[in-house]
Amino acid sequence: MNSSRFEKEQLKYLGNLLHFKTDDILLLCNQVSSFYREWDELKKDKSTGKTKTYSDGTPKKRTIRPSSGLMKRIQASIKSNVLAKYPLPPNVHGGIKKKSNITNAKEHQGNKFIFTTDLQDFFPNISYHQLYAMYLNIGFTNHVAHWLTKLTSYKFELPQGTPTSTHAANLVFLPIDMELIAFCKVNGIVYTRYVDDLVFSSQQDFRHLTKSLVEIVTRSHKFKISYRKTKYEGGQFITGIPVHNNYIDAPEKIKLRAKEERLNHLPRMPLNNYLNNIRKTNTNCIIR
Repeated sequence: MNSSRFEKEQLKYLGNLLHFKTDDILLLCNQVSSFYREWDELKKDKSTGKTKTYSDGTPKKRTIRPSSGLMKRIQASIKSNVLAKYPLPPNVHGGIKKKSNITNAKEHQGNKFIFTTDLQDFFPNISYHQLYAMYLNIGFTNHVAHWLTKLTSYKFELPQGTPTSTHAANLVFLPIDMELIAFCKVNGIVYTRYVDDLVFSSQQDFRHLTKSLVEIVTRSHKFKISYRKTKYEGGQFITGIPVHNNYIDAPEKIKLRAKEERLNHLPRMPLNNYLNNIRKTNTNCIIR
């Protein structure tokens, strides 16, 4: 089979896989920038809700680049028909059905020693080349990997705000997840990741191992951690949730706002639902 015919067969295969016309796939690949919007969003502290700032007081921002129209629809198909088909280890909680920041925090309940860190600019630091390598690694040909990369990247990086971003990021980071899981299993450490938040905990002091954990993440120089958000101490908030010895609960600000919802008899009470979802994970424990 000559290369031109093989390419056509591969495009047809991708169209069948995604339930999209091949002409639409080529249109999207050739006009990527026409199907994205872009704006900056202030970064908020998970525990206080306040805007994060640099040392000079300048507010920190993240660039949101959501897809639209036909691109968003094909990305939804890529998410369900490609990315979601590949299983992830139970340690991963971000972007996973029936998992959340609550299930992530719950894993560390009762552990005295906690080490947390954050992947700096997680999405934009994932390059076009890393995405392409990921698609090759999960079994696609060069042609299909190229088209899938074009359909899930923007400005040569992984955009934040698309249907595919979190799933793609999880698969790109998977080799590092597996290395961390193996290291932690040997050393009696609980490890979880919620998107860009990495949490490690244990009943035993493992401060002497934190350097090795950081080195596993940064060894390839493709991922960086935020040292400002790197902490080794007990009693931490984990993905926005205070973790205690026998239970987890919502932060005080959430509990106060949930109380306001109840007092005002609002038709929708999302904060009360969130509070209930946290508290129903606790058994034989009375929380006021």
